[in-house]
Amino acid sequence: MPDLRRTRKNLKTALAIMAGVDLLAAVVYFSPLVGSAETRRQEMNSLQTELITKTRQVAPLKDLPQKVVLASHQITDFYKKRFPTQESQILTELGKLKDANGVTIDQGKYKVTEAEAGGLERVEIEADFAGSYTSLARFINALERDEMFFIINSVTLGGQQQGPVKLGVKLETYLKAGS
Repeated sequence: MPDLRRTRKNLKTALAIMAGVDLLAAVVYFSPLVGSAETRRQEMNSLQTELITKTRQVAPLKDLPQKVVLASHQITDFYKKRFPTQESQILTELGKLKDANGVTIDQGKYKVTEAEAGGLERVEIEADFAGSYTSLARFINALERDEMFFIINSVTLGGQQQGPVKLGVKLETYLKAGS
């Protein structure tokens, strides 16, 4: 016959352990360490807001490999279309712009510097133009919008009581090195 005392003792021990686990669970549930339901809800809302913010921050990185390939093609096209291979192309383009806008060149000089990073030689141009105020304004506008890449560094406007308006322009452009 089984020993009932021993079984009863084992049952009492098991019930005591279960009661202790229940007590421990109740203490953890109601303790300030876990926090109230409102505190947990606020923390959940703040974490959700942080997740949305982080998602928006990394959104520009979506499809990055395709964007890099596209940028590479755009850079290649920019170099092909916007940078001349010969100095004469720069002077020809300036001549076309001045003729199209009714401006004359009084004097001009340019200087080519050594090739920099990217294989481009900088060409610094200083020129004096003459014409009416509106034709000079159109010329500057056309220079900025031209297919060839021009950077206007400074413009000096001068003139006399009678006659055309004088315009001194310092600008730069770039040549493909080794062309």
